Amino acid sequence: MDFSSDYLGEIANVAQITGLDYAKLIALIVKAANNARMHKKNCRRFANHLKLIGNLLAQLRVSDLKEWPETREPLELFEDALRRAYVLVNSCQDKSYLYLLAVGWTIVSQFRQSQEEIDAYLKLIPLIQLVDNKRVREKLQAIEKDKQEYTLEEEEKKMHETLLKSECTLSDSFVLRESLSRRYPDLAFEEALQTENEKLQEELQRVVSCHKTEECDVIKHLIDVTETAATVPSENEEVESKRYYQHSLSHNSHQSEEGGGNGSPDAKIRKSQKGQKCAVM
Repeated sequence: MDFSSDYLGEIANVAQITGLDYAKLIALIVKAANNARMHKKNCRRFANHLKLIGNLLAQLRVSDLKEWPETREPLELFEDALRRAYVLVNSCQDKSYLYLLAVGWTIVSQFRQSQEEIDAYLKLIPLIQLVDNKRVREKLQAIEKDKQEYTLEEEEKKMHETLLKSECTLSDSFVLRESLSRRYPDLAFEEALQTENEKLQEELQRVVSCHKTEECDVIKHLIDVTETAATVPSENEEVESKRYYQHSLSHNSHQSEEGGGNGSPDAKIRKSQKGQKCAVM
């Protein structure tokens, strides 16, 4: 699915870091990347790229550029791009796990766009172009060559596809249960679902206020997932159900041979097996 290219997160998050210079912003992004719970590799790659930029700018008196209007604007544009990048990286820490999985490829695209934007604004900073310093030129060349690859990990790809299915198998529901258990190791499955539901409700309010219809539909779908997943049996329960069903078939078959039964499987077992379906609908 195709989503808006807007960065994830509330505008308030950007406002809270207004006034911070590039050095503090890069430090915040690196810290957020280290604490990311989703897109960990993408966050680390992005942070490593910004470290190269930070090391380059540390050699220059960048703060002096804000004294003149003609050099102030490029630096402010550069720092604005860093603020948006912080919101993107920070979203990989505190937003809904299921939401970040469902919009996984959109986030990958945003990492690519953010790096391109930051690198473009970096080239506009006049001081870098004027400095005739071998070490500065080498570091700038290293930044230009540092084309990070952003993508989803295999488990994230699998969950992304599973979550967006209109229909899926019972085994897909087991995958969801196992994935949430790893994401929330200290919570019971029902508690993890409730936590995700609350975060998704917050996301829904945000996208509704922004009139993002398609993204709104996806979040409503994920909310349905959290509200129905609790009714899906665990894998152990499913195994026991199948054993009981097989035992019932064997018992009825034995009764038929003795003429003491009608030969049909237990109706309740059939109904139970028929009623079991994937939580991700």
